[in-house]
Amino acid sequence: MDVALENRTQSQRPDLRRKLRAYWALTKPRVIELLLVVTAPTMILAQNGIPSLWLVLATLIGGAMSAGSAGAFNCYIDRDIDRVMKRTKNRPLVTGELSDREALVFAYGLGAASIIWLWLTTNWLAAALSLGAILLYVVFYSLILKRRTAQNIVWGGVAGCMPVLIGWAAVTGDITWPPIILFAIIFLWTPPHYWPLSMKYRDDYKAAGVPMLAVVRGRAQVGLQTILYAWATVACSLLLVPVAGMGLLYTAVALVTGGWFIFETHRLYSHAIRHSEVSPMRVFHGSIAYLTLLFVAVGVDPLLPF
Repeated sequence: MDVALENRTQSQRPDLRRKLRAYWALTKPRVIELLLVVTAPTMILAQNGIPSLWLVLATLIGGAMSAGSAGAFNCYIDRDIDRVMKRTKNRPLVTGELSDREALVFAYGLGAASIIWLWLTTNWLAAALSLGAILLYVVFYSLILKRRTAQNIVWGGVAGCMPVLIGWAAVTGDITWPPIILFAIIFLWTPPHYWPLSMKYRDDYKAAGVPMLAVVRGRAQVGLQTILYAWATVACSLLLVPVAGMGLLYTAVALVTGGWFIFETHRLYSHAIRHSEVSPMRVFHGSIAYLTLLFVAVGVDPLLPF
């Protein structure tokens, strides 16, 4: 009997691990990683030094739960188009590892937990902003914009800008001009980050009926719009220098990485208008590196004496 029980327990363990991995995938962990990268440096800038480590940890946990909830809701809402697109064919609701009900209960539970957690460990403003981020991503982007307009990622990207406001509010309890500029940087950065990805997966989006810019306008227009938004992103990043009193490190990083980011978008456009082979993922991955380095500078600069 003991042997049978042990065998049954061992057989259940892989199922439990698979289920946990499915829930983890539902949260879109890569998106969470990027959002957390911008939150901690913002908190250092808000404090003009190192904030309470417990406060940073609590904010990152709450932010991760909030983003995970939004990601889970998005997987539930987009489960029909995820079945059509090759890029998303392995998501848990497509493979059947999770049921629709399991995903929805998980999304609601994680979202409620994030708001309560931030309210108890930080302040009401950070908790309210967390709720706003979930609603923006789920309702404004996933339900309203995504399937209706090629500008979906522009305005839907507002949700991805919220972590800097949440981080700043957790430290100071208010919102001033520096976090608004950080918000604007991410807002302007989102299109040149995401549009190259939509260029690569154009056929997927077309088959799913999602009107991404690459589907309705073509490569040359995507390349041009990517350039314009990249220039706007870099210009906005330089506004932080006088407004937040940033030093030499941030200024140098903003100029160098910004110049590199702009160069890569021009390169993409040049290939697109010549109808030669393009490498949109080069810009996609480069944009992640750019934002990461910029926010590392945001966090390190206040700790330096110059």
